[in-house]
Amino acid sequence: MAACQAAAGGFRGRLSPHEPPAVAQLRGTGQPPQSPLVPGLQRDLCPAVHRHRRAGDGQAVLSRRIAVPRRQSSATWLLLAHIGLILYASLYPFWPLRAPPGLGVPWLFSLPWPTRFYAFDVQANLIGYVPLGLLGFAAAIRSGWGLRAALAAALLPGPLLSFLMETLQFYVPGRVPSLSDWALNSAGSTLGAVLGLLFNALGWVRRWQDMREHWFGASSAPALALLALWPLALLYPTPLPFGLGQWLPWWRESLVDALAGTPWALNWGDGVIIERELPPGLEALAIGLGLLAPVLLMITVARPGLRRLALAAGAVVLGLLGTTTATAMAFGPDHAWAWLSDATRPGVGLGVGLALLACLLPSRVAAAFGLFALCALVGLISIAPGDPYLTLNLQAWEHGRFVNLYGLTRWLAWTWPFVALVWLAARLVQKPQ
Repeated sequence: MAACQAAAGGFRGRLSPHEPPAVAQLRGTGQPPQSPLVPGLQRDLCPAVHRHRRAGDGQAVLSRRIAVPRRQSSATWLLLAHIGLILYASLYPFWPLRAPPGLGVPWLFSLPWPTRFYAFDVQANLIGYVPLGLLGFAAAIRSGWGLRAALAAALLPGPLLSFLMETLQFYVPGRVPSLSDWALNSAGSTLGAVLGLLFNALGWVRRWQDMREHWFGASSAPALALLALWPLALLYPTPLPFGLGQWLPWWRESLVDALAGTPWALNWGDGVIIERELPPGLEALAIGLGLLAPVLLMITVARPGLRRLALAAGAVVLGLLGTTTATAMAFGPDHAWAWLSDATRPGVGLGVGLALLACLLPSRVAAAFGLFALCALVGLISIAPGDPYLTLNLQAWEHGRFVNLYGLTRWLAWTWPFVALVWLAARLVQKPQ
């Protein structure tokens, strides 16, 4: 009430000096209504003020209902992406599904306890579910839910999703469900919920909201989620640095294998193989576009000014670190910077220069240029040939411990440009806010 009275006093000070405050506050029924000063106050500072049906002229009652604004949060999109990661890691290789012999319905819900424990499995099962609880709490709080509802959204999905994954692993060849995995997954999601509750109590969630509103405009949640996933997509080794979206060769090989032995079999020879060595100029252009595209995506939602330069520099650094990490995982830490050679430096320099110039563009123009850059990148990277040494390293990686990470980053590298294309196209057709 004190805040409401103080705010009302501020409004009273701005009224016309020819109109007494009492007359300004309480008007007769025959006079025209005053401009809606109180609704502006009730939306920002105090509980809703409305006229009760039994109240007299000039009287108002206070409602205890406070409207909590619902915001679109990037945590929601990251939560959905993390659920997809859990589904992939838990059910790989997905096929062929089979029912274990002698497994009846009563035994289906009785997970066995393992006889041996491995440190890698314990760490993966515990840490892998921490983001699920943390992101669930953050997404609920940022969407305007209450504290109890946010805790329920953080605590319940982890055990339920883990139990579903462990049960489905009975039908996936090569996967061994266990009660310890479920217990570790549940403990991880609970730990994430506790971390979310702690961060909220320390005010970090509110600080993140203030920082996001300072750096980014409205409806930026999907773009921020895409930008957060971009370094993960770069972990998959590509034919060229930052060359995401090489999906066409996989589709062609899958189509040939699917139609083999049928009347519609495709007997393609060397004449239809479209991969070829790119000239140095096109190779540099492809590298530059791969570095420029996420910067244009960021500029689409970033507020204008020098802040864009800082965000562009951060995006470039993340891209360099992601590509360096991918090279180290494929060829060893001693060759982490082997990708930055005399052949790739012009493309990196071109991308950095274009990224700096793009900071001057309006948001909608940046979105249009982002569509063009992604289309050109996909077209160039689809005809770029693969590295035979890289193929051998990937085969060794597929049969190693990082098989799930490899498969996930591969799909991220293939689909990230196309998802970004869809979002940029939707952004262009929206009305300016």
